Amino acid sequence: MQYRRFGRTELLMPVFSCGGMRYQQQWQDTTWDRINDDSQDNIEKIINRSLECGINHIETARGYGTSEMQLGKILPKLPRDKMIVQTKVSPTENPGEFRKTFDTSFDYLKLDYVDLLGLHGINTPELLEWAIRPGGCLDVAKSLQAEGKVRFIGFSTHAPTDVIIKAIETDSFDYVNLHWYYINQSNWPAIEAATRHDMGVFIISPSNKGGLLYQPSQKLIDLCAPLSPMVFNNLFCLSHPQVHTLSIGASQPQDFDEHLLTLPLLDYADEILPPIIARLEEEAIKKLGEDWVKTWQIGLPTQENTPGNINIPAILWLWNLTIAYDMVEYGKFRYNLLGNGGHWFPGKKADTLAQYDLKPCLAQSPHADKILEVLQECDRVLGGESVKRLSQQ
Repeated sequence: MQYRRFGRTELLMPVFSCGGMRYQQQWQDTTWDRINDDSQDNIEKIINRSLECGINHIETARGYGTSEMQLGKILPKLPRDKMIVQTKVSPTENPGEFRKTFDTSFDYLKLDYVDLLGLHGINTPELLEWAIRPGGCLDVAKSLQAEGKVRFIGFSTHAPTDVIIKAIETDSFDYVNLHWYYINQSNWPAIEAATRHDMGVFIISPSNKGGLLYQPSQKLIDLCAPLSPMVFNNLFCLSHPQVHTLSIGASQPQDFDEHLLTLPLLDYADEILPPIIARLEEEAIKKLGEDWVKTWQIGLPTQENTPGNINIPAILWLWNLTIAYDMVEYGKFRYNLLGNGGHWFPGKKADTLAQYDLKPCLAQSPHADKILEVLQECDRVLGGESVKRLSQQ
Protein backbone atom coordinates (compact mmCIF):
# COMPACT_ATOMS: atom_id res chain seq x y z
CA MET A 1 0.00 0.00 0.00
CA GLN A 2 1.05 3.57 -0.62
CA TYR A 3 0.09 6.47 1.61
CA ARG A 4 -0.34 10.20 1.08
CA ARG A 5 -0.47 13.11 3.49
CA PHE A 6 -4.18 13.89 3.90
CA GLY A 7 -3.84 17.66 3.82
CA ARG A 8 -3.61 19.58 7.07
CA THR A 9 -4.86 16.63 9.08
CA GLU A 10 -1.31 15.26 8.66
CA LEU A 11 -2.82 11.77 8.60
CA LEU A 12 -1.07 9.27 6.34
CA MET A 13 -3.98 8.15 4.20
CA PRO A 14 -3.85 4.97 2.11
CA VAL A 15 -4.45 5.68 -1.57
CA PHE A 16 -7.48 3.37 -1.32
CA SER A 17 -10.15 3.59 1.37
CA CYS A 18 -12.66 0.99 2.53
CA GLY A 19 -16.05 2.58 1.87
CA GLY A 20 -18.94 1.32 3.97
CA MET A 21 -22.10 1.73 1.88
CA ARG A 22 -22.20 -1.66 0.13
CA TYR A 23 -21.47 -4.29 2.77
CA GLN A 24 -24.14 -3.59 5.35
CA GLN A 25 -27.06 -5.97 5.75
CA GLN A 26 -29.74 -3.38 4.99
CA TRP A 27 -30.39 0.32 4.46
CA GLN A 28 -32.80 0.61 7.38
CA ASP A 29 -31.81 0.59 11.04
CA THR A 30 -32.71 -2.53 12.94
CA THR A 31 -31.92 -4.28 16.20
CA TRP A 32 -28.83 -6.42 16.64
CA ASP A 33 -30.81 -9.64 16.96
CA ARG A 34 -31.99 -9.16 13.36
CA ILE A 35 -28.46 -9.03 11.92
CA ASN A 36 -27.78 -12.42 10.39
CA ASP A 37 -24.54 -14.29 10.92
CA ASP A 38 -23.61 -14.46 7.25
CA SER A 39 -23.84 -10.69 6.85
CA GLN A 40 -21.74 -10.01 9.93
CA ASP A 41 -19.17 -12.63 8.93
CA ASN A 42 -18.87 -11.01 5.49
CA ILE A 43 -18.22 -7.57 6.97
CA GLU A 44 -15.62 -8.95 9.33
CA LYS A 45 -13.84 -10.63 6.43
CA ILE A 46 -13.98 -7.40 4.40
CA ILE A 47 -12.47 -5.33 7.23
CA ASN A 48 -9.77 -7.92 7.90
CA ARG A 49 -8.91 -8.10 4.20
CA SER A 50 -8.83 -4.31 3.99
CA LEU A 51 -6.38 -4.04 6.88
CA GLU A 52 -4.33 -6.93 5.52
CA CYS A 53 -3.91 -4.90 2.31
CA GLY A 54 -2.83 -1.81 4.26
CA ILE A 55 -6.18 -0.08 3.67
CA ASN A 56 -6.60 1.23 7.20
CA HIS A 57 -9.13 3.99 6.41
CA ILE A 58 -12.61 2.66 7.24
CA GLU A 59 -15.33 5.02 6.02
CA THR A 60 -19.04 4.84 6.80
CA ALA A 61 -22.02 7.11 7.50
CA ARG A 62 -25.16 7.36 9.58
CA GLY A 63 -27.07 7.17 6.32
CA TYR A 64 -25.65 3.74 5.47
CA GLY A 65 -28.22 1.70 7.35
CA THR A 66 -26.74 -0.99 9.59
CA SER A 67 -23.14 -0.28 8.53
CA GLU A 68 -22.16 1.53 11.74
CA MET A 69 -23.89 -0.98 14.00
CA GLN A 70 -22.13 -3.88 12.32
CA LEU A 71 -18.75 -2.14 12.40
CA GLY A 72 -19.27 -1.51 16.11
CA LYS A 73 -18.96 -5.24 16.70
CA ILE A 74 -15.63 -5.37 14.85
CA LEU A 75 -13.61 -2.16 15.15
CA PRO A 76 -13.30 -2.06 18.98
CA LYS A 77 -11.47 -5.41 18.82
CA LEU A 78 -8.81 -4.04 16.44
CA PRO A 79 -5.76 -1.86 17.22
CA ARG A 80 -7.29 1.63 17.36
CA ASP A 81 -4.09 3.52 16.61
CA LYS A 82 -3.65 1.55 13.38
CA MET A 83 -6.98 2.68 11.90
CA ILE A 84 -8.44 5.89 10.49
CA VAL A 85 -12.21 5.77 11.08
CA GLN A 86 -14.61 8.17 9.37
CA THR A 87 -18.34 8.58 9.67
CA LYS A 88 -20.66 11.17 8.17
CA VAL A 89 -23.78 12.93 9.43
CA SER A 90 -26.07 15.04 7.25
CA PRO A 91 -26.49 18.70 8.21
CA THR A 92 -29.93 19.66 9.50
CA GLU A 93 -31.72 22.98 9.97
CA ASN A 94 -31.87 22.23 13.69
CA PRO A 95 -28.30 21.69 14.91
CA GLY A 96 -29.66 19.79 17.91
CA GLU A 97 -30.83 17.07 15.52
CA PHE A 98 -27.35 16.92 14.02
CA ARG A 99 -25.88 16.36 17.49
CA LYS A 100 -28.46 13.69 18.29
CA THR A 101 -27.72 11.87 15.02
CA PHE A 102 -23.99 11.98 15.69
CA ASP A 103 -24.59 10.51 19.14
CA THR A 104 -26.41 7.60 17.48
CA SER A 105 -23.43 7.03 15.17
CA PHE A 106 -21.01 7.25 18.07
CA ASP A 107 -23.00 4.75 20.14
CA TYR A 108 -23.14 2.30 17.24
CA LEU A 109 -19.41 2.49 16.46
CA LYS A 110 -18.41 1.92 20.11
CA LEU A 111 -15.16 3.87 19.77
CA ASP A 112 -13.66 6.53 22.00
CA TYR A 113 -13.36 8.88 19.03
CA VAL A 114 -13.67 9.06 15.25
CA ASP A 115 -10.74 10.41 13.30
CA LEU A 116 -12.88 12.07 10.64
CA LEU A 117 -16.40 13.46 10.86
CA GLY A 118 -17.92 14.53 7.57
CA LEU A 119 -20.94 16.77 7.16
CA HIS A 120 -22.69 14.45 4.73
CA GLY A 121 -24.16 15.70 1.50
CA ILE A 122 -23.59 19.46 1.41
CA ASN A 123 -25.27 19.47 -1.99
CA THR A 124 -27.14 22.77 -2.05
CA PRO A 125 -26.58 26.36 -0.87
CA GLU A 126 -29.26 25.80 1.78
CA LEU A 127 -27.48 22.77 3.24
CA LEU A 128 -24.21 24.69 3.24
CA GLU A 129 -25.92 27.50 5.14
CA TRP A 130 -27.25 25.05 7.74
CA ALA A 131 -23.70 23.85 8.19
CA ILE A 132 -21.69 27.08 8.43
CA ARG A 133 -24.02 29.66 9.97
CA PRO A 134 -23.24 30.70 13.56
CA GLY A 135 -24.55 28.02 15.91
CA GLY A 136 -25.06 25.62 13.01
CA CYS A 137 -23.94 22.07 12.45
CA LEU A 138 -20.29 22.99 11.93
CA ASP A 139 -20.22 24.61 15.37
CA VAL A 140 -21.70 21.42 16.81
CA ALA A 141 -18.98 19.41 15.07
CA LYS A 142 -16.35 21.72 16.57
CA SER A 143 -17.82 21.18 20.02
CA LEU A 144 -17.52 17.42 19.46
CA GLN A 145 -13.91 18.06 18.49
CA ALA A 146 -13.35 19.95 21.73
CA GLU A 147 -14.86 17.00 23.65
CA GLY A 148 -12.30 14.67 22.05
CA LYS A 149 -14.92 12.66 20.14
CA VAL A 150 -13.81 13.93 16.72
CA ARG A 151 -10.30 14.67 15.48
CA PHE A 152 -10.92 16.37 12.11
CA ILE A 153 -13.95 17.80 10.33
CA GLY A 154 -14.74 17.67 6.63
CA PHE A 155 -17.68 17.43 4.27
CA SER A 156 -18.96 15.18 1.50
CA THR A 157 -20.73 16.59 -1.50
CA HIS A 158 -22.57 15.91 -4.76
CA ALA A 159 -23.07 19.66 -5.28
CA PRO A 160 -22.36 21.78 -8.34
CA THR A 161 -18.73 22.84 -8.43
CA ASP A 162 -19.44 26.44 -7.43
CA VAL A 163 -21.17 25.32 -4.21
CA ILE A 164 -18.27 22.99 -3.39
CA ILE A 165 -15.76 25.81 -3.89
CA LYS A 166 -17.83 28.11 -1.69
CA ALA A 167 -17.74 25.50 1.11
CA ILE A 168 -13.99 25.02 0.67
CA GLU A 169 -13.30 28.75 0.73
CA THR A 170 -14.83 29.11 4.17
CA ASP A 171 -11.56 27.44 5.28
CA SER A 172 -13.61 25.66 7.94
CA PHE A 173 -13.04 22.08 6.79
CA ASP A 174 -10.02 19.80 6.95
CA TYR A 175 -10.98 17.57 4.02
CA VAL A 176 -13.57 16.99 1.30
CA ASN A 177 -15.22 13.89 -0.21
CA LEU A 178 -16.24 14.64 -3.80
CA HIS A 179 -16.72 13.11 -7.25
CA TRP A 180 -13.94 13.32 -9.81
CA TYR A 181 -12.71 10.69 -12.27
CA TYR A 182 -11.87 10.29 -15.96
CA ILE A 183 -15.42 10.44 -17.31
CA ASN A 184 -16.35 13.47 -15.19
CA GLN A 185 -13.57 15.95 -14.46
CA SER A 186 -15.78 18.99 -13.86
CA ASN A 187 -14.85 19.22 -10.17
CA TRP A 188 -11.16 19.79 -10.84
CA PRO A 189 -11.44 23.50 -9.86
CA ALA A 190 -12.79 22.33 -6.47
CA ILE A 191 -9.82 20.00 -6.03
CA GLU A 192 -7.51 22.90 -6.86
CA ALA A 193 -9.31 25.01 -4.24
CA ALA A 194 -8.98 22.21 -1.67
CA THR A 195 -5.26 22.01 -2.44
CA ARG A 196 -4.87 25.75 -1.84
CA HIS A 197 -6.52 25.28 1.55
CA ASP A 198 -4.36 22.22 2.32
CA MET A 199 -7.39 19.95 2.62
CA GLY A 200 -7.48 16.20 2.27
CA VAL A 201 -9.13 15.04 -0.98
CA PHE A 202 -11.18 11.82 -1.00
CA ILE A 203 -12.75 10.65 -4.27
CA ILE A 204 -16.23 9.17 -3.91
CA SER A 205 -17.25 6.07 -5.84
CA PRO A 206 -14.68 6.11 -8.68
CA SER A 207 -15.66 2.64 -9.91
CA ASN A 208 -19.45 2.94 -9.58
CA LYS A 209 -20.40 6.55 -10.27
CA GLY A 210 -17.20 6.66 -12.30
CA GLY A 211 -18.67 4.33 -14.92
CA LEU A 212 -19.81 0.97 -13.49
CA LEU A 213 -16.23 -0.10 -14.12
CA TYR A 214 -16.73 -3.53 -12.58
CA GLN A 215 -18.97 -4.33 -15.59
CA PRO A 216 -17.47 -2.22 -18.39
CA SER A 217 -18.50 -2.25 -22.03
CA GLN A 218 -16.29 -4.21 -24.42
CA LYS A 219 -15.38 -0.98 -26.19
CA LEU A 220 -14.14 0.56 -22.94
CA ILE A 221 -12.15 -2.60 -22.23
CA ASP A 222 -10.52 -2.36 -25.66
CA LEU A 223 -9.77 1.36 -25.39
CA CYS A 224 -8.20 1.04 -21.93
CA ALA A 225 -6.01 -1.97 -22.78
CA PRO A 226 -3.58 -3.15 -21.51
CA LEU A 227 -5.20 -1.92 -18.30
CA SER A 228 -8.72 -2.75 -17.20
CA PRO A 229 -11.04 0.28 -17.16
CA MET A 230 -11.03 0.14 -13.35
CA VAL A 231 -7.25 0.17 -13.07
CA PHE A 232 -7.01 2.88 -15.75
CA ASN A 233 -9.40 5.11 -13.83
CA ASN A 234 -7.59 4.49 -10.55
CA LEU A 235 -4.26 5.33 -12.16
CA PHE A 236 -5.70 8.42 -13.84
CA CYS A 237 -7.01 9.74 -10.52
CA LEU A 238 -3.93 8.88 -8.46
CA SER A 239 -1.55 10.28 -11.07
CA HIS A 240 -2.66 13.65 -9.70
CA PRO A 241 -0.90 14.26 -6.35
CA GLN A 242 -3.73 16.57 -5.31
CA VAL A 243 -5.87 13.43 -4.94
CA HIS A 244 -5.14 11.47 -1.77
CA THR A 245 -7.48 8.47 -1.64
CA LEU A 246 -10.09 6.63 -3.72
CA SER A 247 -13.05 4.89 -2.14
CA ILE A 248 -13.52 1.16 -2.71
CA GLY A 249 -17.12 0.28 -1.89
CA ALA A 250 -16.44 -3.37 -1.16
CA SER A 251 -19.33 -5.80 -0.81
CA GLN A 252 -17.09 -8.87 -0.52
CA PRO A 253 -13.43 -9.37 0.48
CA GLN A 254 -12.21 -10.00 -3.08
CA ASP A 255 -13.46 -6.61 -4.25
CA PHE A 256 -10.10 -5.10 -3.31
CA ASP A 257 -8.10 -7.37 -5.58
CA GLU A 258 -8.39 -5.61 -8.95
CA HIS A 259 -7.79 -2.20 -7.37
CA LEU A 260 -4.54 -3.41 -5.86
CA LEU A 261 -3.19 -4.02 -9.37
CA THR A 262 -2.90 -0.22 -9.64
CA LEU A 263 -0.20 0.09 -6.98
CA PRO A 264 2.88 -1.12 -8.90
CA LEU A 265 1.90 1.15 -11.81
CA LEU A 266 1.82 4.44 -9.91
CA ASP A 267 5.45 5.30 -10.60
CA TYR A 268 4.90 4.74 -14.33
CA ALA A 269 1.66 6.68 -14.83
CA ASP A 270 3.35 9.27 -17.08
CA GLU A 271 4.29 6.49 -19.50
CA ILE A 272 1.16 4.34 -19.28
CA LEU A 273 -1.68 6.88 -19.34
CA PRO A 274 -1.04 9.14 -22.39
CA PRO A 275 -1.68 6.54 -25.13
CA ILE A 276 -4.85 5.32 -23.40
CA ILE A 277 -6.16 8.84 -22.91
CA ALA A 278 -5.34 9.64 -26.54
CA ARG A 279 -7.36 6.63 -27.73
CA LEU A 280 -10.33 7.60 -25.56
CA GLU A 281 -10.25 11.17 -26.83
CA GLU A 282 -9.87 10.10 -30.46
CA GLU A 283 -12.83 7.72 -30.17
CA ALA A 284 -15.03 10.43 -28.67
CA ILE A 285 -14.16 12.78 -31.54
CA LYS A 286 -14.69 10.03 -34.10
CA LYS A 287 -18.18 9.21 -32.76
CA LEU A 288 -19.40 12.64 -31.70
CA GLY A 289 -17.43 15.13 -33.82
CA GLU A 290 -14.64 17.41 -32.67
CA ASP A 291 -16.78 20.55 -32.48
CA TRP A 292 -19.37 18.82 -30.27
CA VAL A 293 -16.73 17.27 -27.99
CA LYS A 294 -15.07 20.62 -27.40
CA THR A 295 -18.14 22.84 -27.12
CA TRP A 296 -21.22 20.83 -26.06
CA GLN A 297 -21.18 22.30 -22.54
CA ILE A 298 -21.23 25.94 -23.66
CA GLY A 299 -24.32 27.93 -22.74
CA LEU A 300 -26.28 25.12 -21.10
CA PRO A 301 -28.90 26.07 -18.50
CA THR A 302 -29.04 24.47 -15.07
CA GLN A 303 -32.03 22.27 -14.37
CA GLU A 304 -33.46 24.99 -12.11
CA ASN A 305 -33.60 27.28 -15.13
CA THR A 306 -34.99 24.69 -17.53
CA PRO A 307 -38.72 24.06 -18.10
CA GLY A 308 -39.75 20.78 -16.55
CA ASN A 309 -36.57 20.80 -14.43
CA ILE A 310 -34.89 18.74 -17.17
CA ASN A 311 -31.20 18.27 -16.36
CA ILE A 312 -29.81 18.97 -19.81
CA PRO A 313 -26.07 18.94 -18.89
CA ALA A 314 -26.32 15.55 -17.16
CA ILE A 315 -28.35 14.02 -20.01
CA LEU A 316 -25.94 15.22 -22.70
CA TRP A 317 -23.00 13.93 -20.67
CA LEU A 318 -24.60 10.48 -20.42
CA TRP A 319 -25.39 10.55 -24.12
CA ASN A 320 -21.75 11.32 -24.94
CA LEU A 321 -20.57 8.33 -22.89
CA THR A 322 -23.18 6.09 -24.49
CA ILE A 323 -22.21 7.00 -28.05
CA ALA A 324 -18.44 7.28 -27.58
CA TYR A 325 -17.80 4.28 -25.35
CA ASP A 326 -20.94 2.10 -25.55
CA MET A 327 -21.61 2.80 -21.86
CA VAL A 328 -25.28 1.96 -22.26
CA GLU A 329 -25.78 0.28 -18.89
CA TYR A 330 -24.15 3.16 -17.05
CA GLY A 331 -26.24 5.61 -19.08
CA LYS A 332 -29.46 3.80 -18.16
CA PHE A 333 -28.43 3.52 -14.52
CA ARG A 334 -27.83 7.26 -14.15
CA TYR A 335 -30.48 8.54 -16.58
CA ASN A 336 -33.31 6.68 -14.88
CA LEU A 337 -32.22 8.00 -11.50
CA LEU A 338 -33.17 11.50 -12.65
CA GLY A 339 -36.40 12.44 -10.92
CA ASN A 340 -35.62 10.22 -7.92
CA GLY A 341 -32.14 11.43 -6.97
CA GLY A 342 -33.21 14.47 -4.96
CA HIS A 343 -30.35 16.88 -4.30
CA TRP A 344 -27.91 13.98 -4.69
CA PHE A 345 -28.56 13.82 -8.47
CA PRO A 346 -31.00 16.63 -9.24
CA GLY A 347 -33.29 17.34 -12.13
CA LYS A 348 -35.45 15.18 -14.36
CA LYS A 349 -35.27 13.10 -17.52
CA ALA A 350 -36.32 14.25 -20.99
CA ASP A 351 -39.46 12.10 -21.10
CA THR A 352 -41.65 15.22 -20.86
CA LEU A 353 -39.74 17.09 -23.56
CA ALA A 354 -42.77 17.51 -25.85
CA GLN A 355 -44.57 19.56 -23.19
CA TYR A 356 -42.03 22.40 -23.15
CA ASP A 357 -40.36 24.96 -25.37
CA LEU A 358 -36.66 24.72 -24.50
CA LYS A 359 -35.40 27.04 -27.23
CA PRO A 360 -35.31 30.15 -25.02
CA CYS A 361 -33.20 28.48 -22.33
CA LEU A 362 -30.84 27.13 -24.99
CA ALA A 363 -30.34 30.49 -26.68
CA GLN A 364 -26.71 30.69 -25.53
CA SER A 365 -25.79 27.23 -26.81
CA PRO A 366 -24.13 26.82 -30.23
CA HIS A 367 -25.92 23.47 -30.53
CA ALA A 368 -29.50 24.39 -29.58
CA ASP A 369 -31.25 22.52 -32.43
CA LYS A 370 -29.04 19.45 -32.10
CA ILE A 371 -29.54 19.32 -28.33
CA LEU A 372 -33.30 19.00 -28.73
CA GLU A 373 -32.76 16.03 -31.03
CA VAL A 374 -30.21 14.46 -28.66
CA LEU A 375 -32.53 14.80 -25.66
CA GLN A 376 -35.30 13.04 -27.55
CA GLU A 377 -33.00 10.26 -28.76
CA CYS A 378 -31.41 9.85 -25.33
CA ASP A 379 -34.80 9.24 -23.74
CA ARG A 380 -35.60 6.69 -26.45
CA VAL A 381 -32.33 4.78 -25.94
CA LEU A 382 -31.74 5.14 -22.20
CA GLY A 383 -35.24 5.68 -20.84
CA GLY A 384 -36.95 2.96 -18.87
CA GLU A 385 -38.17 2.23 -15.39
CA SER A 386 -37.17 4.72 -12.74
CA VAL A 387 -34.16 3.87 -10.62
CA LYS A 388 -33.93 4.60 -6.90
CA ARG A 389 -30.85 5.56 -4.95
CA LEU A 390 -29.43 2.64 -2.96
CA SER A 391 -30.56 4.20 0.28
CA GLN A 392 -34.16 4.28 -1.02
CA GLN A 393 -34.23 0.56 -1.80
